[in-house]
Amino acid sequence: MLIVGCGDVGRKLAARARQQDHAVYCLVRRTNSAANLLENGLNAAAVDLDLAAPTLTGEWDQEQVYYLAPPPSQGTMDPRMTRFLAALPTDKPHRIVYISTTGVYGDCAGEWVDESRPANPQVDRARRRYDAEQQLRHWHDAGNGTLVVLRVAGIYGPGKLPLERLRSNTPMIGAEVAPWTNRIHIDDLVSVCEAAMARGRDDAVYNVSDGHPGNMRDYFDRVADLYQLPRAPLIGAEEARRSLSPGMLSYLAESRRLDNSRMLDELGVTLRYPDLASGLAACVTP
Repeated sequence: MLIVGCGDVGRKLAARARQQDHAVYCLVRRTNSAANLLENGLNAAAVDLDLAAPTLTGEWDQEQVYYLAPPPSQGTMDPRMTRFLAALPTDKPHRIVYISTTGVYGDCAGEWVDESRPANPQVDRARRRYDAEQQLRHWHDAGNGTLVVLRVAGIYGPGKLPLERLRSNTPMIGAEVAPWTNRIHIDDLVSVCEAAMARGRDDAVYNVSDGHPGNMRDYFDRVADLYQLPRAPLIGAEEARRSLSPGMLSYLAESRRLDNSRMLDELGVTLRYPDLASGLAACVTP
């Protein structure tokens, strides 16, 4: 398999694949990341998709592809995906599992959202992801291979908690005005990725979350209590608009509850951490 963007999720996928004696090839952006992967026995190469297309011939032309690389940080399109697909050989079918974001749905005013809801990205970070989805669908419709799109909720787990925000006493709005948010533990996401590659329906979209939405204030408070940190100072909506970062405000402006029924039913996944309480407890378990 080929893993494009081998960060935390990609490394876990690679480790599981090696346990099953699969050949794994990893494309990363930085040379030091590639060197680290090579030191750990993985086939790795560095390529900056902002500047050049990768070389995907010979042993690098793997039929199973996990595309985990994020789009650029600006704009409404994903030229990284454009360069990757242009480099992917067409002489044999490939199967791509792509990690997208639930942000492509936009603000849903707290409604339950399943995969039949039309995409309506309202901020550029979501527009870039939706552009990548559309590029992949054009690639699929041209007969180049099969495709599974995972629209993933907020990822949490060890090393992926807002501890620095809490330690720096960054404020947060109250629960009564906080939007609905959705989460998935990183270990469950890796299991979903594997299931999508093995059993995902061609050209299907799957919402990836634990199915138990909460709100951002509750999430921050639970993490603070778990790690015995002070809870974030409470501010109102007007003060939030003045003091919080544009990125955080964009998250607070969207509210939706994700229906994960298709993921559970079609992919046959049993979540190890089906709610935030169990997932957070595992973050501090030795």
